[in-house]
Amino acid sequence: MMLKGRHILVTGAARGLGAEIARGLAGHGARLILADIAEDTGRSTAEALGASFHRVDLGDPASITELGEAVAAETGGALHGLVNNGAIATGIGGIGFEDIEIDSWDLVQRVNVRGTWLMTRAAAPMLRVSGSGRVVNVASDTALWGAPNLLSYVASKGAAIAMTRSLARELGPDRVGVTAVAPGILTTESTDYVPEARHRHYAEGRAVPGPQHPGEITDTIAFLLSEGALTLTGQVLPVNNGFVFN
Repeated sequence: MMLKGRHILVTGAARGLGAEIARGLAGHGARLILADIAEDTGRSTAEALGASFHRVDLGDPASITELGEAVAAETGGALHGLVNNGAIATGIGGIGFEDIEIDSWDLVQRVNVRGTWLMTRAAAPMLRVSGSGRVVNVASDTALWGAPNLLSYVASKGAAIAMTRSLARELGPDRVGVTAVAPGILTTESTDYVPEARHRHYAEGRAVPGPQHPGEITDTIAFLLSEGALTLTGQVLPVNNGFVFN
């Protein structure tokens, strides 16, 4: 129960990794606020966990501002944690960098990079007020080992890692910690589109062989959101069962 009484906002929480993160944090006592563009699924997930839900489009600055205002009203202006999990990846992989459409590239950066920045900006005043705010950015180990044929996504997750380090320095004086986790491919409905060969490449290349399930990283995220994790600020943890060492 390391998060008991702490208000935590999780984006991209309707299904897949985000929903599993939310379930794990609920088990540690967090008072959850979930957000996603998939409203019906998101509300069902929130209801099952006794959490509140707000729709957000991370590609729309106005939508992010509205979410920030709603969260401030719900929490009394004090937020203890933000998990920037919302991102897009489906349908953008499997092609070389020369064949990526500009519109597709821009969409990925708009949601995954700009959305993470704007979401953190909206939450920052509430994180400061709480006195022990934490931000966890969900990156990807593809940005650590340089996965091929996935450049727009890899670039966006590399940006998330870089932003983690810079934000840690900007928010550190206010005792707000910023970290990132970098999982590999996880077995969720969100990764059904990934070719079997890539799933096998990960399963065989991990120091702990086999598939990795979303629930295996939620305890790490819970700790990073806790009061005791401030000393880790700026760090990137490759939570991938040893596929990449950092």
